[in-house]
Amino acid sequence: MRRLRRIKILATLGPASSDLAMIRRLFEAGADLFRINMSHTPHDKMRELVATIRNVESSYGRPIGILVDLQGPKLRLGAFAEGSVQLQNGQTFTLDSDKAPGDATRVHLPHPEILAALRPGHALLLDDGKVRLIAEETSKQHAVTRVVVGGKMSDRKGVSLPDTDLPVSAMTPKDRADLEAALVTGVDWIALSFVQRADDVLEAKKMIRGRAAVMAKIEKPQAIDRLADIIEASDALMVARGDLGVELPLERVPSLQKQMTRMARRAGKPVVIATQMLESMIQSPVPTRAEVSDVATAVYEGADAIMLSAESAAGKFPVEAVSTMNRIGEEVERDPTYRSVIMAQRPAPEATAGDAIADAARQIAETLDLPALICWTSSGSTAVRVARERPKPPIVAITPNITAGRRLAVAWGVHCVVAEDARDQDDMVSRAGQIAFRDGFVRAGQRVLIVAGVPLGIPGTTNMVRIASVGPEGDANM
Repeated sequence: MRRLRRIKILATLGPASSDLAMIRRLFEAGADLFRINMSHTPHDKMRELVATIRNVESSYGRPIGILVDLQGPKLRLGAFAEGSVQLQNGQTFTLDSDKAPGDATRVHLPHPEILAALRPGHALLLDDGKVRLIAEETSKQHAVTRVVVGGKMSDRKGVSLPDTDLPVSAMTPKDRADLEAALVTGVDWIALSFVQRADDVLEAKKMIRGRAAVMAKIEKPQAIDRLADIIEASDALMVARGDLGVELPLERVPSLQKQMTRMARRAGKPVVIATQMLESMIQSPVPTRAEVSDVATAVYEGADAIMLSAESAAGKFPVEAVSTMNRIGEEVERDPTYRSVIMAQRPAPEATAGDAIADAARQIAETLDLPALICWTSSGSTAVRVARERPKPPIVAITPNITAGRRLAVAWGVHCVVAEDARDQDDMVSRAGQIAFRDGFVRAGQRVLIVAGVPLGIPGTTNMVRIASVGPEGDANM
């Protein structure tokens, strides 16, 4: 099954989309990989979803990526004696280590690390930013705050700390258990929530030991200041706009989205734009015009993937949401302006053989107006390098490694095929043509460009470019 767009669609599974028939429909509508949110998914359900996705994968013969999204450290208030209180602007409100139920003047904060790290002047955002406090007096036992924006507060509401660098890992004991369970099932991507520093990513990688790739979710102000290091440590980036928009002024999120997309593209790491992209489609079969523009902006920016959250997981119209995203992607990429925007943002190649080859391959393919650019890749790195260049022709990645194929499901413009490794260069050229011909990327008599590493089968050796003609049976020759 060939997609007619370069940008990928990541769909979240949930109550509205957990059976075989629905996952199949989502894939047919345009979903390239699926997200399992461990905030709401027990281990047995996660294993069931993975098995179902692999069932769909085998019936279509095309690698499908699976991303498991870890919950991360959720910070919450304790309970109130009356269940809820009303906080008034200007009043004093204390957060403390006392486990007694709270009232209108105080509440238990079951996180000693917050009390230890808070300083006077730091902001505290409660219930997704609806209530705002400023710390005035802090100690290891309590924090006296002033209510700047009041409102109703009830049991176990979330706490965000935009100004405070918390000395906590991005992984809780629950995350570690979820991670181990996910790795056993053979998932492809692990998304880390509330990453603050590169060490959070490196800590997860030590546990993962190469069994999955790591996607860092950027949703804390602390991560923005360390973005270059986090990108370097990660395999991919997710711009998690929901929590980012809670902890930072909303008006900063669009510019940060652009900055992060461009930084990830420069580094050659896939970048996913997420949260509220088609939010109204949870309840409506048609999105708002503003949502369509928002999705289109991510496509124009050259993001690798766009994500659906509750729209596909719990909404009334999961298939319609995916197909809407699919149509927006196709339409934007047909726009003549699209190519000029993509070209203007193209990063200069790094001084490595692989980057030089990828850049040269793009230039040759575009100069000769070739219908496809074919990569033989064992680890997926050649295809990711070529995708970084955002070439005009589609990228066909051929790999003998199903794991690499599934990870490439998130990479821009990559149509991945799992096939036996080439025996020699002639076999490599011939089968590249056959596969591109079979999947409808090229017709008899046309030429294709082939990128590979020689000797074959050794990761990280992208060093060869070939132009080949496709014969009447699809086989190619130099």
